Amino acid sequence: METKVLELIFINAGGKKVTFTLDDPREDLTEVEVRGVMENIITKNVFNSNAGDLAAVSGARVISRQVSAIYEAE
Repeated sequence: METKVLELIFINAGGKKVTFTLDDPREDLTEVEVRGVMENIITKNVFNSNAGDLAAVSGARVISRQVSAIYEAE
């Protein structure tokens, strides 16, 4: 079974990276869409972190992982 997550990577006011992950992203996401949402998150101050508010977009990526069960109890 393959699983995918979308990682949204921000820089906070303290200069540290903060990453949020979202399960099962749409296959057809574009850079413009993702960047726009991330900038909106910063503008509306939706989240903050221990080292301060989110201040900049650092990047975004989709991570795929293939999981093969060898044994699963019922």
